[in-house]
Amino acid sequence: MEQNFAKMIDHTQLKPDTPKEKITQICEEAKESGFMSVCVNPYWVEYCAELLADTDVKVCTVIGFPLGAVTKETKAFETKQAIEKGATEVDMVINVGELKSGNHDNVQQDIEAVVREAEGKALVKVIIETSLLTEEEKVKASELAKAAGADYVKTSTGFSGGGATVEDISLMRKTVGPDMGVKASGGVRDYEGAKAMIEAGATRIGASSGKAIISGGQGTSDY
Repeated sequence: MEQNFAKMIDHTQLKPDTPKEKITQICEEAKESGFMSVCVNPYWVEYCAELLADTDVKVCTVIGFPLGAVTKETKAFETKQAIEKGATEVDMVINVGELKSGNHDNVQQDIEAVVREAEGKALVKVIIETSLLTEEEKVKASELAKAAGADYVKTSTGFSGGGATVEDISLMRKTVGPDMGVKASGGVRDYEGAKAMIEAGATRIGASSGKAIISGGQGTSDY
């Protein structure tokens, strides 16, 4: 069970003050535990790709992070560069302000810019930042991510005051159907919490507490 569970975890370290030693550590932990990926800021992608070159651990990075309020051209460029450096999964933040403005075409085009750049080269996960959204907006954002051709819809950055909830995962799964990925991220710190997310419909967990999750312990950090 632990090994299967490990393959659902993106071992994450996105804090702005993360030193190189910590990046090295999470790569080593990902190899030892058999996690699906490490998720790091774009600066560290090339370094992680080198450390993980002879393993099946993927390198995931974030795009337009953490606010999502850059242009779609910027997000596309970030995606292109990250893939060139070795990323095979990208987690992009939507333009939350445009979603709340009702400019849904702009939100979809923003996602599509990343999807086009990643096509055939990297999975795209769309962070909708659930803590900032109404239920209606969560549904709409999930629908837009699916319509844009993304591979996953994801709850949170961990930087906006809230993280994944079982209710949000259930709503997102109901919205996107059975075939699209759903990632729970932010505040998942232990085995029971991760198990609840998976039972609600999550197919990936983003957490810095991956080791604690698979060992049945308790982690401390959101991201």
